[in-house]
Amino acid sequence: MGAVSVKPEALATRLGGLSLPTGMTPARDAALARLSAMGLPGKRDEYWHYTHPSAFNAATAMPAAVGDNGAALFAGLDAVKLVFVDGVFDAASSDDLTLAGVSLSRLATAPEGHWAQASYGALEAAGQSPIARPWAALNTAYASDGLLIHVTGKAAKPLSVIYLRRNETSDVVLHHVVKLEAGAELTLLEQGPAASRFNHVLEVDLAPSARFHHIRAQGRDLARHAVTHIFAHLAAEALFKSFTLTADGALTRNEAVITFAGHDAKAHIAGAAMGDGAFHHDDTVFVTHAAERCESRQVFKKVLKHGAVGVFQGKILVKKGAQKTDGYQISQALLLDDDSQFLAKPELEIYADDVKCSHGSTSGAIDDGALFYLRSRGVPLRVAQSLLILAFLADTIAEIEDDVIAEDIRAQLETWLARHES
Repeated sequence: MGAVSVKPEALATRLGGLSLPTGMTPARDAALARLSAMGLPGKRDEYWHYTHPSAFNAATAMPAAVGDNGAALFAGLDAVKLVFVDGVFDAASSDDLTLAGVSLSRLATAPEGHWAQASYGALEAAGQSPIARPWAALNTAYASDGLLIHVTGKAAKPLSVIYLRRNETSDVVLHHVVKLEAGAELTLLEQGPAASRFNHVLEVDLAPSARFHHIRAQGRDLARHAVTHIFAHLAAEALFKSFTLTADGALTRNEAVITFAGHDAKAHIAGAAMGDGAFHHDDTVFVTHAAERCESRQVFKKVLKHGAVGVFQGKILVKKGAQKTDGYQISQALLLDDDSQFLAKPELEIYADDVKCSHGSTSGAIDDGALFYLRSRGVPLRVAQSLLILAFLADTIAEIEDDVIAEDIRAQLETWLARHES
C-alpha cells in the first residue's frame, strides 16, 4: 500500500488520548483496523518525502494563537450557514437545517438506520489503495462530528460551513458525507481557522448527472496545522469541481482522491496557495480514470516568499479500457525570493491506448519583461507585482463557475498581497 509505518508504540501513543465515538460502529472499527495495519506515516514513506508528518504524529496539538475568527468570505451570498466551534456544531449560530432538495443531519446525532451508515467511510476505505492514507483512516475512526448531506434535487441555496475556534490547542477531527442522487446539484462552501490541528475528511458520492461545486478557504491562522482529504466517486456524466484557497498556516496537507466510475464524467480540482515565511503547503492528488470519455483537470499554483515551501504530488492513473480519457495536470510556483522552494512530483500511469493526457510543472520568479512593461507605463512597483501575481493565479480562480464567489476569492487574494507587501 505504499507505506512504511512508524513503530507500533508511536501509534499507541498517538491514539492514547482518543476514544471511539458512538454511532457508525462497523465503519469506525474497520477504519481502526486499517490504521493499526498501516501505522502512522514517516519521512521514509514515498508520499511523505517532502512533508514531515511529525506534527500530525504527535500525541497533542501544538498551541496556535487564536486570531481573527470572522467569516470574511461569502458574506454576500444567500446561503445556509452551518457553524462549528472547536469542532462542535453550534446550532445557535447556524441557520435552520431545512433546505429544499437537501436532507441535512449531523454525524454526532445520526440514529441507527440512518442512510449514511452505508456511506460513511466507504470512499475513504476504497481510497486506501494503492496509496495508504493513515490520517483519513484515523478520521473515519475518531471523527466526533460532521455533516451528513443527502441531495435529491437542485439545492435551493449553497451550504456555507464556517469553522471557528476559541481554544489555542484545539485538536479537531471532522468528517462530512455528501451523497447526490441522479441529476442533483449542490454548492458547498467551507472557510475558517477550524483548529490548531485539524483533521478533515469529505466524502462525495455522485450519481449519474449529479453536479457538485466545492469552494474552500483555509487561512488566517499562522500556526495552524491541517491535514484534509477529499474522496470523490463519479458515476456517468457527473460533474465534480473543487477549488481551495490557502493563505498562511504553518503546515497544510490537502489530499484528493478522485475516481471516475462512469462514462462522460468531469472532475476539475484547483488550488491557489499564498505563503510567507514559516509556511509549508502540500497538495497531493490521485485521479483514477476507470471509465470511458472522462475529463480530469488539475490546476495548482503557489506564491511563495521568505522561505515558504510548496509541494505538489499529482498522479493520473488511466486503467485499461478507459478510452478517450482527457487528463490534464499543471502545477506551478511563483518564487518571490531565493529562499523559498517548490517541490513537485507529477505522474502519469496509462494502460489505455486512445487517451489525451499531459502534465507539467514549473517554478520561477516574476517575469522581468512583464514587470518592466507595467513600470514603463507608470504603474507603481508594488501594484505591478500584485497585478502579475493575480494574473499568475487567474487560471485557478477560473475553475470557479459562480462569478460572485470568484470575486470574493480575488478580493481575499488582494487583501493577502496588501498585508504581505514587504
